[in-house]
Amino acid sequence: MSVLAAVACGSSADPGAGGLGTVARVDVQRVAASVSEADIAAVVAADTEFGFDLFGVVAGDENVMVSPYSIATALSMLYPGAKGTTASEIADVVHLGVDDRTLHGVRNHIDASLTGPPRPSGEEDTREPFTIRPANSAWGQHGYEFLDGYLGVLAENYGAGLRLVDYVGDPEGSRTSINEWVEDATEQRIVDLIPEGAIDDRTRLALVNAIWFKANWAKQFDPAATAPGAFELSDGTEVVVPLMHGDVRTGYTDNDRFEAVRLPYAGDAAMIVVLPKAGSPVELAATLGPDDQEISWGDYEVEITLPSFEFEAEIDLTAALQQLGMSTAFISPTMDSGADFTGITEIRELFVTGAFHKTFIALDEQGTEAAAATAVLSGAVSEPGRATFTADRPFLFWIEHSPTGEMLFLGQVTNPA
Repeated sequence: MSVLAAVACGSSADPGAGGLGTVARVDVQRVAASVSEADIAAVVAADTEFGFDLFGVVAGDENVMVSPYSIATALSMLYPGAKGTTASEIADVVHLGVDDRTLHGVRNHIDASLTGPPRPSGEEDTREPFTIRPANSAWGQHGYEFLDGYLGVLAENYGAGLRLVDYVGDPEGSRTSINEWVEDATEQRIVDLIPEGAIDDRTRLALVNAIWFKANWAKQFDPAATAPGAFELSDGTEVVVPLMHGDVRTGYTDNDRFEAVRLPYAGDAAMIVVLPKAGSPVELAATLGPDDQEISWGDYEVEITLPSFEFEAEIDLTAALQQLGMSTAFISPTMDSGADFTGITEIRELFVTGAFHKTFIALDEQGTEAAAATAVLSGAVSEPGRATFTADRPFLFWIEHSPTGEMLFLGQVTNPA
């Protein structure tokens, strides 16, 4: 599973900053952040709320997935460079509820937590750890006068030292370099993130976040139990798809709005699969918020039916962010109400010229990304209830990082065929 978000900033001034010049970087190392549990919870809740907001804008009748984590991280890298209305709109869209320094410290902490080893369940825990690999990068025009303070925030909190390119002299080569970095960071799952023509000789900065995730189910499905079965589409018609079948002791809930099951991975993450009681997954998502992510799970032995599926998705992030209220950042500073990114450079000339987001997911009997491993979990001792969970119609899902609660991915499957 791979996901990536990128934000590109261009200049309203004539090109001319290219060629050889001062290397724009600062000698700042990434350091461990000291943040409180309350601060982490506040940022995670904001990311969840932003994710549901964004999902409501971009999800239609098709399979789709977004990464609230990835997009919110990319916008957090942009945010310290914004001033005035530009900054307040970004803060409103991502539901920022902490001060700036805390925000960047929490982002740093979450990234470190994502790459840490899974917590052991006891001495007999022999689980092979899954892989969550986040990466951030910043790509700036060689010779352009970036402010040291802004570059310091990126380096200290995001590990994103400025990579120098020549947008002015070689915009297509610069685009290729960024896209190749993306491919490497996502194990070739995200290709051509930034489309041809999106970078030109006025581009000055690109901010990129990527996350690659590969994991096995804590209890894998038996491939021999997979069989063709009917999946009912939103229009009432049916398609025949491979349906996986299995029994797992896990969290399950059933209320008046939805039925949900928690499918743990062999590591500190889980997929939450949610079946609406009425309406579509996107209609259900519109009623959900951060509190709904804190589901009160019952202990059940669940008989699960779930389709295997694989899809890619690409969303128009520029239009989505504007629709959510982040409009000023995309307006040229030559206009009276234009963007203000004087936290990036002293001259008021930068504005966002494009925002891009692509995702990929593959799910089968073993887990995601078809990786194979053996997982051993310590058993619980209480007597579970019994439940049946059959995902044979459109459903909502998200993948969360258990230690932080961060919503890494949010999507819907409307047709697994």
